[in-house]
Amino acid sequence: MSKIEKLYPIWILLSIVLGLGAGEIPLLRHSMAEMLMPLLAAMLFFSFLQISLREIGEAFSHRTFILSSVGINFIFTPLLAWGIASVLLPDEPAVWIGFILLMVTPCTDWYIIFTQMAKGNTALSTSILPVNLLLQLLLLPVYLYLFTGMTGAVHFSSLITSTLTILLLPFFFAWLIRKWMDRSDKKDKWLATVQNAPILLLCIAILSIFAAHGSLLTENPWLLIRLLSAILLFFLLIFVIARVAGRWLGFSKRDLASFHMTTLARNSPVGLAIAIAAFPEEPLVALALIAAPLIELPALAAAAYLILKLDQ
Repeated sequence: MSKIEKLYPIWILLSIVLGLGAGEIPLLRHSMAEMLMPLLAAMLFFSFLQISLREIGEAFSHRTFILSSVGINFIFTPLLAWGIASVLLPDEPAVWIGFILLMVTPCTDWYIIFTQMAKGNTALSTSILPVNLLLQLLLLPVYLYLFTGMTGAVHFSSLITSTLTILLLPFFFAWLIRKWMDRSDKKDKWLATVQNAPILLLCIAILSIFAAHGSLLTENPWLLIRLLSAILLFFLLIFVIARVAGRWLGFSKRDLASFHMTTLARNSPVGLAIAIAAFPEEPLVALALIAAPLIELPALAAAAYLILKLDQ
């Protein structure tokens, strides 16, 4: 593990603090909002660059991992999210919607970075990515209707545009360049040079999120505490459940680390785009998506560290 990787929890917390500070400057706040999608795309490009397509193809043969991940992400997690919201957020319908929107959308970007940090099977994690993406596209309206009583609220054009920008384009260009690199005897040297690029770009993306939208957090402190409690409870329960399930299913250490991250991480950047597009008159819906990184990113960093310790 490099020096940068060893200190990544500190970099994440520092990025959050700097982002909240930058958000107090109007010009910076606007600039950071415009930078978010390109930063996420660049982060994924460097992540995908370090994975060979052959490894991804082989990972698809791991049916137990795929089916168990889908079961937790799309059956168990929505029910757990509804239960937590019913107990902790029953009188806040807008925040309830945001919380459900966050929890029913598995991550399709930065969980790959944390899988790398936890020394997980990155190719296996990448193989589940298109499955997570397709199922959340199909099931999101169903979840919103079942758990919030809303229908027709999701603007899929915004979701598809965001997804194409931060997922498919980086994958395509990474595939082209990796194909060229694989023919060179300098491949290992080049890959070592960009090894820490995803972590650095993740920190800049975090800074941008909090600079652009951090004011919603400071304007609703008590509601924020309740929301963060709900998010923290979710992550604690999912970590334990994934640990028990992964052990029972006989996953290797690398596969178990991947299982943890694909079931823990949520799609807050894309979810935020949906919330802003679908609920422009309800800023509190976006609150859950903005607040999530306050818990999620330190939690994923802590989970990566804990996984390494538990699996020594």
